[in-house]
Amino acid sequence: MEFSAKQIAEFIHGKIEGDENATVNTFAKIEEGKKGAISFLSNPKYTHYLYDTESSVVLVDEALELTRQTKATLIRVSNAYESVAKLLQLYESMKPKKQGIDSMAFVSSTAKIGEGCYVGAFAYIGDNVEIGDNCQIYPHATIYDNTKIGNNCIIYPNASIYHDCRIGNNVTLHSGCVIGADGFGFAPSQDGYDKIPQIGIVTIEDNVEIGANTCVDRSTMGSTYIRNGVKLDNLIQIAHNVEVGKNTVMAAQVGVAGSTKVGEWCMFGGQVGMAGHITIADRTNVGAQAGIPGNVMKPDTTILGTPAYDAKGFMKSSAIFRKLPDMYAQLNNLQQEIEKLKNNR
Repeated sequence: MEFSAKQIAEFIHGKIEGDENATVNTFAKIEEGKKGAISFLSNPKYTHYLYDTESSVVLVDEALELTRQTKATLIRVSNAYESVAKLLQLYESMKPKKQGIDSMAFVSSTAKIGEGCYVGAFAYIGDNVEIGDNCQIYPHATIYDNTKIGNNCIIYPNASIYHDCRIGNNVTLHSGCVIGADGFGFAPSQDGYDKIPQIGIVTIEDNVEIGANTCVDRSTMGSTYIRNGVKLDNLIQIAHNVEVGKNTVMAAQVGVAGSTKVGEWCMFGGQVGMAGHITIADRTNVGAQAGIPGNVMKPDTTILGTPAYDAKGFMKSSAIFRKLPDMYAQLNNLQQEIEKLKNNR
């Protein structure tokens, strides 16, 4: 597939600087540019690559000021990062998709598979499963009994969906993720721990993407919810009865303990840990490795640290913390001077 700078600019509503007939047929990072590639510049740290890149076309922000001439044709847009995302989505949608059920897949006679679907070799689809149209079920994926999956979903190899779960439309589950394993529920007894049966389900709404080896546990009763538009990175643990609000994003190794309610449009850095049975307000931003032991009730809050608190307060405290060894030495010196004064009386 080949596109001209003019065609690309029309699609993303950009303004061309240079040759509108320059053509591209692939993508490349700006520092690894080559002829026939399109790149983008959104991080100022990479600006110096713009002047020497071999890419034929580069997307840049409208506000970018050039210090010298570029070899590449530029397309100015309001947000280069968003624009390249649109182009990548278009590129991905134009790739041919497999269809049909491989002869080595197992599909229960009571399962219902929609039109335009692909089911790869050694995939397992259990009794009474319902799968919508245009879904891609890759080899070794496992979908247990009574699960319902919407349209345009992608289930990558070795992903597992336990019984009775509900998956919406346009959902992507990456390799190794587990949807609907038992929640961690055990009651202490004289002989050890008695398992509490987890009889609930997991409900994943539309436009959700869940990364490799991420686990979303089924609820004790009712449902664990992953709401519309949520994006979960790799290696995340969502415990039983948790609710993750719509359009919330979590980076790798976040852990959410049971029955916690996370608001909408929240952002969590890597390795954030949340206690159970707490509430996180909408649009809460949490820095990497923060620990959240209690409720965050005020929306539009940024918190850092363990235990996590207001970002400005944390930064001030961090600045003082670095000075503690010197402050401790000064305190010791002062104590020694005071002792000397006392002894000289």
